[in-house]
Order: sequence, then C-alpha cells, then structure tokens
Amino acid sequence: MSSPLSATDSRTPSATSGLRRSLKRLDITALGIAAVISFDTVGQIATGGGEAATWTAVLALFFLVPYALLFAETGAAFPQEGGPYVWVKLTLGRAAAALTTLLYWVTNPIWLGGSLVFLAAETWDGFVFHLGSGTFADYTFKLLFVWTAILTAVVSLRRGKWITTLGAAVKVLTLAVFTLTALLYGFEHGFHGLTDAHFTPTTAGFLALVPILLFAYVGFEAPNAAGEEMHDPQRDVPAALGRSASVAACCYLLPVLALLAVVPAGQVTGIGGFMEGARLVFSLYGGAAGPLLTLTAVMFVFALLTQGSAWMIVSDRMQAMAAADGGSFTRRLGAFHPRLGTPVRTNLLSGAVATVFMVVAMRVAEGDAGAVFAVVLTVAVTTLLLSYLVIVPALVLLRLRRPEVVRPYRVPFGRRGFMTCAALVYAWILVGSWCALFPGTLEGLFGIEYAFDDIWGMSRAAFEAFTLGTVAVLLLVGAAGLAIARRESPDAQADRAEPLR
Repeated sequence: MSSPLSATDSRTPSATSGLRRSLKRLDITALGIAAVISFDTVGQIATGGGEAATWTAVLALFFLVPYALLFAETGAAFPQEGGPYVWVKLTLGRAAAALTTLLYWVTNPIWLGGSLVFLAAETWDGFVFHLGSGTFADYTFKLLFVWTAILTAVVSLRRGKWITTLGAAVKVLTLAVFTLTALLYGFEHGFHGLTDAHFTPTTAGFLALVPILLFAYVGFEAPNAAGEEMHDPQRDVPAALGRSASVAACCYLLPVLALLAVVPAGQVTGIGGFMEGARLVFSLYGGAAGPLLTLTAVMFVFALLTQGSAWMIVSDRMQAMAAADGGSFTRRLGAFHPRLGTPVRTNLLSGAVATVFMVVAMRVAEGDAGAVFAVVLTVAVTTLLLSYLVIVPALVLLRLRRPEVVRPYRVPFGRRGFMTCAALVYAWILVGSWCALFPGTLEGLFGIEYAFDDIWGMSRAAFEAFTLGTVAVLLLVGAAGLAIARRESPDAQADRAEPLR
C-alpha cells in the first residue's frame, strides 16, 4: 500500500538511492527498545523515592500511551526516510524542519560523549577492571566506547541492526534478572525500602521528575528515520511501537520499584544506583555473587553502548536527510555511502562532537567548571524535548491538511482521539521543557522551597545565562547551516511547507 506522496515531497533520490530494505517488525521493535530504555535514567528516576514509581506509572498511562498512538499513526502513513524531518518539512517548511532536526540530532552525540561514556567507564572501573581517573586506560576505554557506537552506525543497517537487537535483548534480560533477584532478596531479608517509601504524588516530586521521565520515554518515532529501509512500515510500525512501548513501561517501572524495595531510603544514587542495587541483591547468590556481578556490569556497559549506537543510527539519518535535501549545511554531509547505505560523513561528525564533549568533560569535571559543564550537558539533552514542541504540531497539521494520505493505522476515536492525544503529549512536553530550562520557577508558583544554588552549584542568573546561551548557540549554528545550504543550492531557499496535492 503506497502513500500518494511523490518522491519529491519527501526524499532526495540521489542521497537515498542505495538504501536496502532490511528492517522487519522484530528489528523495528528492538531498535525502539534499544533507543528508549535508558539504563542511565533508572537510578536517577529512583532517587525520587516512592512517588517516582507513582509518576512513572502516571506518565506511562497519560504520556507514553498517547505518544505511541500519535507516532504509530503518523509513522505508518508517512514512512519516508528521515521521519520527523519529513513530517515537519511537509507542514512547516524546510527551514523549520532543518532547525528542528538539528535540535533532535545534537542531543545524541553530546549525550554519548557527556553522559553514557562516563557511566560506562565508572561501571567498568568499579565492577570489571580498574581504569582510574584521567589515566591512559580511562581515555582509551572512553574513546573505544564512543567510536564503537559510531562504527555500529557506520556499518550497513542489515549488519548493524543485529548489534542493536542484541543490545535490546541484553537490556531486557539484565533488568528482568535484577528485578527477579531483588524480589527474591526481599522475600528473604524483607522489603525495608518500601516501609519508608512515600508513594503519594506531590507537586514538588512531579516538577523534579517530569523532565527526566519524559526524556526516558521519548524516542519511539526514532526507527522512522530509517523508514525507507523497512520492509513494510505501514504494517510493522504500529505493531512494533505498541510492543516496544509496553516493554519500555515495564522496564522502567519494575526496576525502579525493585530498587526502592531493597535499597534503604536515601541511599539510591543517580549515577551508580542500578549497579549498587545489583551489588546488594546479588549477595543472595553467595560465592557466585562476584562473577555474576561482573557479568551484569559487562552486560550493563554493552547495553549502554547499543543504546548510544541506536540513537546514532536514527538521528544521524535525520540530520543527513536535512543536509541531502538542501536544508542544512552542505549536501555532501548528507551523502549515503553507496555500498553501506549509511550517512558516513554525518556519523563521523557525530563521533567528533562526542569525542570533543568527552575530552572537555574529563578536563573540567571538578569545581566551578564542572558545574558549568553539568548545566550545559543538561540543556543540550533538553534540546530533544524542545524539538518535540515543533514535531507534535507537525503531526497535527499532517492529520488536518493531508486527508488523502492512506493511514493503515488510526488512533482510536478518529480525529477527536488524535487531537486529544496530541494535546496531552504537547502539554507534557511543554511542562517538561520549562522545568528543564527554568528549574524552580514553577515550584515558586506553588510555594515550594527550591535551593537553587545548592542544587546547581551556581546562581539562577548564571544558570540561565548558560542554558539560554547554549540554546542560542545551537540556533545560530542552525541559522548558519541554513545560510550555507541556500548559498550552495538556490532551490533550497524554498523554506515554506510542501504544496498540498
């Protein structure tokens, strides 16, 4: 079943002519799981205490479900390569699509080099092999981690998909084993953590948790960036999204509950929370605890690696399509390798950005510079949420303006159901983005105490200067990309929405 959109509406044939259809339903499901389930957020969520589990369940029902429904319908109806880039371009024009894609893409190399690699190194250092801090071994491990993730995105998708599929399986298996072991540990030693946990939701808990929970749950549209590499996207996307969303909800809620049940209140940490919880509950296995903990740490690091590579695979394709379409920087940046079928130049650019961020983080990890870096990293990751402030309205406009496009899957209750889901998702994203960029402001409206200087290590004025400054820099980079694209190709000056047919 084909879409009535013509090729010129949604793709650049010269850039994507070498693509091969290699993604089946299982592959799409695994890619979604590998991208969305974030090991690095499980511990952070659990630091919210008992109400973290409550808010995890609430957002699963009132954000994750409508979010998955929206993108299932749109992804099946518009399965062109580039996914969200195409959707925004068709409704708001090439310029808006290019800027949105930049915000979506830049999150991932920065996240890879500024968060994932440090969690992986800390886990390896603490549970597998001593690396030290700032040593040759430390640098080597981190560089290998970053560039292995990039290499996975560089190789052809029909090969690379097996790495992300294995990563998804390892991730689910690790979380399942931990949750089961925590349950057995609780039966033997008691669920002491639950006695001190307070599950009643509070406004303060909501405002603190909503940005990280939204960041944890978004990303199910990511496989659509490789839409033209799917065998049957119009049938497989809705089914794959439903499965991966269900698995993701369980893989967040159950481990968070397990951590809270067995780790004493106040001892759950954001960075090492999961592995420290594993160290505690694996004592149940006696002499086998050490080897099992080491194996779990290796699986944990591998899952982090494939998590990064899954996002590189999809976000690099989006950015490459923006370049190949004449919307951002030079078309050469968007070229797909004729044999591999991957945007190698964009992949290498992501690797370079991730490496620079990693090196900077290692040199300014302490003191005031460390606080500044933490703020910049936070807002850079927040750019993923900011991109949805444009993507979600684009989905609504596609629903209203493109009624002729065949929609193999539809959100229940038709247009009313679609609009209700879009309103819910947009409201969540708006609140989450505001809380991330302007923390403490909503707390003040509700009379909630917020010790800003203690939490962030700097004044509010300095914080806002760095956060808004980072966003401004990214927008300037995006504007430069638009200018370069227009100078290179006169036809790229058309930044309006695609004409209706």
